[in-house]
Parts: sequence; C-alpha cells; structure tokens
Amino acid sequence: MATWTISTLDRNTADGGVTVAHWRVSEVDGDYSASSYGTVGFTPDASAEGFVAYADLTESTVLGWVQAEVDKDAIEASLTANIAEQKAPVTATGTPW
Repeated sequence: MATWTISTLDRNTADGGVTVAHWRVSEVDGDYSASSYGTVGFTPDASAEGFVAYADLTESTVLGWVQAEVDKDAIEASLTANIAEQKAPVTATGTPW
C-alpha cells in the first residue's frame, strides 16, 4: 500500500495561500521499497470560496489537492511495478567468472 506525505509547502506570506506542495509517495513490500517525489503548483485566491489559509491546513487537505492534480493511480502502479521488478529482475550485471 502506498503512503503519501507532504514534505513541505511554499506559500505567499501576505495571505497564506499555498503556491507549491512538495509531495512524496512510497511503497514497501518486505525488503523491497520504491518511492516518488514531485511538486504541484497552485494559484491561490484568498477571496475565493473554499480558500484555506496556511495556518488552517491539514496534510489530508493538501494531499487531496495534490492527488486531484496528479495521476495517483499511475504513480502507485509505477511503484508496484518497480517493486515487482526488484523481486524478479529482468536484467542483471556482472561477469561469469
């Protein structure tokens, strides 16, 4: 199961509007793990209905914003595929001696 977190937020100091969310997602299966990191940009409007100022944010709220902007299913599928390849690699390096 993938675990999503927000690493940090960039914001406007004048109104507390979030301009960038830095996110990370990771998946662990026993001794195998995979992760991805990215950012999502926003154009906050403090006068808009539903605006949430920085001081009132929760990680859950921001994760909802991020996951609405990225292809959550594709990212999680990529992590699962990465772990599957770690478990059963299709290529290898080395020498036979």
